[in-house]
Formats: sequence, C-alpha cells, structure tokens
Amino acid sequence: MSTGATAVWGRAEQQDFRSRVRGALLGGALGDALGAGVSTLSLEEIRAAHGPDAVTGFVPAHGARGTVTAATQLTLFTVDGLIRAQVRRDTGAWHPPTDVHRAHLRWAATQHDWGPDERRKDNGWLAAQEWLYARRAPTRECLGGLGDDIMGTLDRPKNPAAHDAAAATRSAPFGLLVGWEPHLVLQLAVECAAHTHGHPTALLSAGAFAVLVHGLARGETLDGSVQHALGLLAERPGHEPVTEALRQALGTVRQGIPGPALVESLGATGSADEVLAAAVYCALVGEDVRHGLRLAVNHGGPSSATGALCGALLGAMHGETALPPGWVAELEGRATLLELADDFAMETTQGPALHSPATAAPGWLARYPRG
Repeated sequence: MSTGATAVWGRAEQQDFRSRVRGALLGGALGDALGAGVSTLSLEEIRAAHGPDAVTGFVPAHGARGTVTAATQLTLFTVDGLIRAQVRRDTGAWHPPTDVHRAHLRWAATQHDWGPDERRKDNGWLAAQEWLYARRAPTRECLGGLGDDIMGTLDRPKNPAAHDAAAATRSAPFGLLVGWEPHLVLQLAVECAAHTHGHPTALLSAGAFAVLVHGLARGETLDGSVQHALGLLAERPGHEPVTEALRQALGTVRQGIPGPALVESLGATGSADEVLAAAVYCALVGEDVRHGLRLAVNHGGPSSATGALCGALLGAMHGETALPPGWVAELEGRATLLELADDFAMETTQGPALHSPATAAPGWLARYPRG
C-alpha cells in the first residue's frame, strides 16, 4: 500500500498539525464524554433530568463526570496501531490493517483483564495505562468482532449485518494521515471497520468520516471535505445511504435555526450514516465548539457517538486551543490523550529521525514495539 505524497514539514506546519491532531483526539473524547450520560435518553428525558437547557456540560456517567466510553478507548488504540505500522515498516512489513487489528486486540484485553499484563512484551506504552482497563459500554459487535484473533476483512468481515456507528467513532485517526492520498485514507478506514462491522453502511460511514477529518487536518473547509467524500463514495458499491445522509446534512443547514428537531430529522436510529449526518450538521452550524457539541448530544439519537464524531471534526478543523478549557480540564484520560497525540504527530512529521531500517531510538521502540 503506497501512501501517496510525502509532506515536507517546516516548523510552523508541524505546530499546526500537532494542534489539529490534539484537537481531533481531545475533541472526539469531549463529545464522547459529554453525551455518555444521556446516550440512551430521549430529548424529553434529557430535559427532565438536566433542566430545560438539557446538557450544558459534563453529567455523571460510569460513576463520574468527564468519563469517556469505549469509543475513545478504541480511538486511542487505533492511533497506537498506526504508529506501530510506521515503526514496523522498517522491517519490511507493511500492512496497516494488521497493525490496527493487533492494537484493537490489545483493547479487547482491557475489557476482561484486571490491569496490564506485564508478561505481554508487545503491550508497549498505551496498554500499560491502567485507567483504560474499564468497560465503558462497548458494543456487542466490537466485543464479538475482537473476541478471537481472526481479522475481519472486506471479503470476510465480522458482523456483516452491523450498521451502527461504533466503527466510525474510532476512525478519526485514519484521517490524520495527512501525507496519504484521500482514497487511501478511505480504503484503510473501510478495511479496519471490517474488523467488527461488515455492513456497507458502517464501512462507508467510517471511510467517509476519515476523509472528512483528513480534509480538515489539511486545512480544507468542512463543506469542501464533504464534497470530496461524496466524490470518493460514488465509486463504492452500497454508498447510497451514506451519500444521501451527507447530502441531507448539507441541505438541513439552510432549514432554520439549529436545534434538536433538525438534528433528529437526520435520523435517530443509531445507524452509522444517520449519526455521521447529524455530526456533520452540528459541526457545520455550530457557532463554536461548545455550541456544536451541545447540539450534537441534546437529541433523542445516540448522543455519545454523535458527540464523538462532531468533536473530532471540530477539533481537526480548529485545533486544540478552540476546545472549551473547562471541559478539557475535567476530561478523563487527558494526559494519555495528549501524550499519544504528540507521539502520533512526532511519528508523522519526524519518523525518520526516530527509526530507520538500520537504527532506532530505544525509548521509541519500548513505547511502540515492532513485535
């Protein structure tokens, strides 16, 4: 798999990219955590529990405020897998879907082990983070799809009927591969979605979302990124539901003052195409990150998934400094998210200085083993 064009990184470009990587990962986690406590509630139930303005900040979920769900956990392990793929490339092995799958299996271990298993030499840095060893509403499809070592592929995907958004919510990192061509970003996201979700709607929603993040991380507008995604989707069998959902999101922007009714008009079933459309709409009409994320979680659909997608889009678009600092300060796992984001940015912009076929920084290989 060729990655297409290779970027030449000046200092300003590196700093801008790092801000967008941090923004995408932190923003996705913020949206995930903001919706975590109300994801199964209708709008009426949300208002009954939290007042007429509904959710305006973190509400308790999984025993505390600011806690993330399995969507953020899996996103972190996706980043880990992509870094490992780059490190392992020096050995002549280059198949990113395999490295991402191995990373997702390390996530699966966090769902049944009490804590890090120090006997596992391939764990590296991320799987040693004890706070990740917690069940945070993982979907049955993710647990089942990663319940054995067999990797789902496009020819033989896991859970071929699954079309919820759980594959999409972990797919922002593919869009951060800004040196890759967009069609390859789409392909990688689709192949990795097949590890747990085989329905074309789930696969192509994950791919389209990655392409949107990719455009934003490259400095494009969201509207332009949606148009680019539509062009790439048109070549894919079964694209119609995702294409129609994205077009509906663009059309809904012109239908009046943003609010829950317009978000729910894009669909509230939890299907990946509808969640993606709602997230794109909220990111397009949000006056700022706070407003966009509040729109994304205050409705009768899957609040956490919609918030996670919307937050990643807004974070990639505006960078980390646009995120509400009070929310960032209270976010579970913030230190891990930031450290992993910076590692990803460093690998992307300065990988050859960290490792080559002939040599490698020992600290880097301890964090991201080639095993």
